[in-house]
Amino acid sequence: MSIKETIRSRRSIKQFNGEPVSEKEVLSVLEDAVWAPNHGVREPWRFVVAADDGKARLLDILKEQTIGPKWKDMQQDEVAKAMQKFTNVGAFVFVIVPEDARQKERLEDFAAASALIQNAQLLAWEMGIGTCWKTPVFLDHPKFREALHVHRGERIVGMLQFGHFDIVPKGKERTPIEEKITRL
Repeated sequence: MSIKETIRSRRSIKQFNGEPVSEKEVLSVLEDAVWAPNHGVREPWRFVVAADDGKARLLDILKEQTIGPKWKDMQQDEVAKAMQKFTNVGAFVFVIVPEDARQKERLEDFAAASALIQNAQLLAWEMGIGTCWKTPVFLDHPKFREALHVHRGERIVGMLQFGHFDIVPKGKERTPIEEKITRL
């Protein structure tokens, strides 16, 4: 598949089939994704990966953050339904960057991490693995950050979900580029 075909065919997958994605597959994607442009080759990222056995530990953390303590009083089927958006995901990657006090560097680091995430999504797609970049509100919750060992002065840019899928969502049309251009 050409780069153009990969870019145009990739979709954000929101419905995964529950088949696991191994840590080996995730690390293979990240090995190449880190070639994203980044100013001064600062490589301003680190990752928390939850695959294989780590996924079960993450699901417990997510249960606490998304449902809260009330899950202990809920019926099993209610908990399962509330957690379904996480349990069918094959693996998770949290992309973390430093929050540089200098605005220019902070923006460069965020842009570099965003490019890395796009690289990861394209590389996974090429392997037949779907992804979805999520930024849920709980990423900033102090207890969630603590559970993921996110330090003061760091920011979670996003939660990247990896998984296998049965249905490729239909692509949405894009605005013609001519409508987005201002010529000088």
